[in-house]
Amino acid sequence: MPFGDESHPLWEVSKLHRALHAAGVALWSWTVDTDAFAMDDQGYALWGLPQSDEVTFEDLSSRIHPADRDRVQAAFTATRAIVGAYEIDFRILLGDEVRWISARGLGSDEGMHRGQMSGVFLDVTGRKQAEEGHELLAGEMSHRVKNLLAIAAGLTNLTSRSTTTVEDMAKELTDRLTALGRAHDLVRPLPGHQGRAALLGDLIAVLLAPYDDSGAFSGRIRVAVPRMGIGEGAATTLALVIHELATNSLKYGSLSVDEGVLDVSGTASDSEVCIIWTERGGPEVKSAGGDGYGSKLLNRSVTRQLGGTLKTDWSTDGVIVTLALDAGKLAA
Repeated sequence: MPFGDESHPLWEVSKLHRALHAAGVALWSWTVDTDAFAMDDQGYALWGLPQSDEVTFEDLSSRIHPADRDRVQAAFTATRAIVGAYEIDFRILLGDEVRWISARGLGSDEGMHRGQMSGVFLDVTGRKQAEEGHELLAGEMSHRVKNLLAIAAGLTNLTSRSTTTVEDMAKELTDRLTALGRAHDLVRPLPGHQGRAALLGDLIAVLLAPYDDSGAFSGRIRVAVPRMGIGEGAATTLALVIHELATNSLKYGSLSVDEGVLDVSGTASDSEVCIIWTERGGPEVKSAGGDGYGSKLLNRSVTRQLGGTLKTDWSTDGVIVTLALDAGKLAA
């Protein structure tokens, strides 16, 4: 029976191998006693290794992310004690690239044949990145909801200090919450790039409007920044940063008391825009550290999306936050 005949058994094996390759499945076998490892072409490509007859489990281990290496080695060693199917996900390092791999097989003697354990490798990098994105989004949404509740309580307290009747308080509080809604729209990314470029000063003024008093303490928030346009992508990120700083000020800083003053100033050059957030007249400042979700959100937004740096001076007179941002990224 010629191999070209589709009824030939080897033809079926060839079709199966092509199907596995198309699905991104790499085959492997591990000789437990000698530590020798064998893979198909897909496996070598997945691990970024040249094809060789002398690949060992230790060779593969050297490419596993240091944070996962001990866990993976222990898991593979324990596979003979596992009854039934097993699966373990881990990271490998290929230069600067981090790739997620899922190793799957059968444990116990069910997965052993002539002293060899066999299984498959799958590249699950895309799935892991999506999961991390979903976790990040869930954490960010939870943080924002908590902040909004804290802001609503703070604005209620702030409004009660500058009004004398229930009617006035209701109207002023409604106006502030409405302004907060407009500001929150700037924090929410719009699908399909629906946002538009805005002036830096206008953006900050809109975001801080809910926190300024319209009565006896009117004008305690001052904004004096360079006149320049902000791209739609940068506007959303910068709005998130300003929103976070204002929330912290309302909860702990100068906006939490009648006498507090907030000054937002800035300078600009061809390559960098510097925004200085200065609070004065508030409660005595104590360093809040940088381990909270809000701090991580601020740093991630400034460094990754805006290509800049964030420096916080925990002066006892009031916190001073300096944002040094990439001018090119702000315009994008």
